[in-house]
Amino acid sequence: MPARSVSCRSAFVASLVAAALLAGCAVSDPYAGDPAARQMSADDAQAACLRRLQTLDSRVDAAGVRDAQTVRVDGYPFLRADRYTVLVAPAGVDPARLARAKVDRMAALDSEARRYEAANLRVGADELAAIDRCRDQLLAAVQPQAEAVIGHARPPAAYSDALRVVGLYPLAQIPFSWAQAAWEQTTRDLYATPFPDLPVTGKRVRYVPGDASGGGIAGWVPVSAHAAAALRQPPLSPERAWQLVRQHAPVMVVQTAGDDDRIGTLAWRTSGGDLFVGADSGLPASYARIAWSEVNGVAVTQIVYSFWFPARPASHPLDAFSGRLDAILWRVTLDSAGRPLVYDSIHADGGFHMFFPTENVRERPGPLEGGLDQTMFAPQVVHSPAPGERVVVYVGAGDHNIERVAIDAPRPAPGEAYAILDENQLRALPLPAASGGGTRSIYGPDGLVAGTERAQRFIYWPTGVPAAGQMRQWGHHATAYVGRRHFDDPRLIDRYFTLAPAID
Repeated sequence: MPARSVSCRSAFVASLVAAALLAGCAVSDPYAGDPAARQMSADDAQAACLRRLQTLDSRVDAAGVRDAQTVRVDGYPFLRADRYTVLVAPAGVDPARLARAKVDRMAALDSEARRYEAANLRVGADELAAIDRCRDQLLAAVQPQAEAVIGHARPPAAYSDALRVVGLYPLAQIPFSWAQAAWEQTTRDLYATPFPDLPVTGKRVRYVPGDASGGGIAGWVPVSAHAAAALRQPPLSPERAWQLVRQHAPVMVVQTAGDDDRIGTLAWRTSGGDLFVGADSGLPASYARIAWSEVNGVAVTQIVYSFWFPARPASHPLDAFSGRLDAILWRVTLDSAGRPLVYDSIHADGGFHMFFPTENVRERPGPLEGGLDQTMFAPQVVHSPAPGERVVVYVGAGDHNIERVAIDAPRPAPGEAYAILDENQLRALPLPAASGGGTRSIYGPDGLVAGTERAQRFIYWPTGVPAAGQMRQWGHHATAYVGRRHFDDPRLIDRYFTLAPAID
């Protein structure tokens, strides 16, 4: 009987977790709420457009090619939201004007997402053009009610409240906060070690920025000049964005004990009939995007580089963090003059968030968080590079954690060149001819990279982070297991830093 009782309790807990996961992953139907539900029953051009959109969305969902980077707005399925659009609130802008600008941007985000969904679904150009005309027509109709529209917008969900309830988060957060504190102390000890004394596993391989592709770039969304002004975005063309990307691309020095420590280009592969994403270490690359943040009430530009590895190898038989594919995201936040303010980094699962402030900012006085919540962790201050200099990021073998940041010498040493690619390529990556050709996003409709699951998820689920340890898409990076923090939060840098007096 006791064994049966334990088994029943285990099954009960497992069923609760499964229910919580389903609740956390549930996606609302944007056509079920008003005004879309009410309008679709009419017999006019707007209703016809909504029905056309719904038909396409049904095909997208049936094929499993929904793009999760942004979220469709309930009642307004021709609009999509990201965290920047929902949260940005520049001071001194008329609320009605700001609302119209946000609606314009949400329409542009929908246009972008549907372009990748259409490519992966092999939708023809004529059909996509008809969808664009419908969006324009529906957008014109809702602009007068823009302030009501933005109240429906929600960013991608990176945390599950249901998981935290089932996992008894108020109690569970205690051991997770201890684990975070232990990792931070270990990292401080590492950074306190003189660089020549750092242990080296294998050999250090140096990667230097090489060719950068032009054209569009992830994060740059075309909006009208009026909308950009209302959002207080710095004027930035794709050409200027690529110029900044090339200028601030880091040198990566990676301890290399095996092929899993080599930076690569992502590609779809087949093996035994299975389709999966792999990293070709023979073609080093970084995937770049731009983002927007606010510092002292001023919108500033950010550049994000992702570097992918074939795997994170297990350091021991019970390593819960190991698995296929691994990636480092390295971000630089610039001031209005293009000078670095803060560098920060995470892994592509959202973990190991570290900040590297420059002399151009000051840390805001604490306490920055409440209770046991994870706060800003900055193991090193970095001097901003002078013209012609670059930041050097030293990465460890195996876990791919950043072990030190430095500024390159005036005459940099040579290294393997890595290409700089548009991150949006990953939303419609060519499929092998053996699987029928075409394209497919590396990210699933849940924003996760299939096949990169970690055993870590069975331990960390009470923190409310679904599929902890799994590689994920922009907009889905929860960076705190205790508390709440999102990598794409436009207020994140301002939450922890203020401009130094010399440049304020």
